[in-house]
Amino acid sequence: MENINSILYHAAIYLRLSREDGDVAEGSKLVSNSISNQKALIMDFLKSHTEIKVHSVYADDGYSGVNFDRPDFQRMLEDIRKGTINCVIVKDLSRFGRNYIEAGRYIEKIFPMLGVRFIAITDNYDSMAAAGGYGSDMVVPFKNLINDAYCRDISIKIRSHLDMKRKRGEYIGAFAVYGYLKDERNKNQLVIDEYAAGVVRDIFAMKLCGLNQQTIADRLNNDGILSPMEYKKSIGINLETTFKKGTQAKWSYNAVLRILKMRSIPEC
Repeated sequence: MENINSILYHAAIYLRLSREDGDVAEGSKLVSNSISNQKALIMDFLKSHTEIKVHSVYADDGYSGVNFDRPDFQRMLEDIRKGTINCVIVKDLSRFGRNYIEAGRYIEKIFPMLGVRFIAITDNYDSMAAAGGYGSDMVVPFKNLINDAYCRDISIKIRSHLDMKRKRGEYIGAFAVYGYLKDERNKNQLVIDEYAAGVVRDIFAMKLCGLNQQTIADRLNNDGILSPMEYKKSIGINLETTFKKGTQAKWSYNAVLRILKMRSIPEC
């Protein structure tokens, strides 16, 4: 059998951190899960593995481990397919992913098929190690199952927390709907945006006069009224959206319809 140390491995260092994972070590955690500390631990590990040379570092900061549709993970896969990488190193299995089935598919099927060595340092797992010990075949599915269960537990807790906020009448959206602003003193409370509220009232007034949505949109554009997206940008709120069609978002049939479907209208 060919000795591991006789092969030169071109490694991908993969790092991941999501909001629910936290950034600081707590309780019994010996190592912080932060991106920088993950990288430091891996680089320290490589000091005693001269057969492994770092090809690239891939980091998905702020991405959940539930699925594998992460930008740098996909970029790493592309480099693996090109043959430029034949080793993947992570701090532990949870950094790789928290989906039991998908993580197992990559570790047990895809990587072996592509000739990729996989190392999870703090789990003492190395796919090229001889056999047995903590890195045996039974441990990886078990660890992945635990990580999957942890992710499900976190998801339930987050939903429960948001549900409690909703019951208390707190606003939990990332951005306030057009016509309102988040209270600067309490981000979970909305206050009326007088300018945008005036536009909303005008839209309802035009609708009551019998105008259809497209006619209302055309009037707003002709009068130089900024669309909701452009207005938010003008007051320093930037957000990505699929509703923007050109270089500057305009009022449209659907934009007016969304205003008319609002459950509450800003009062005078």
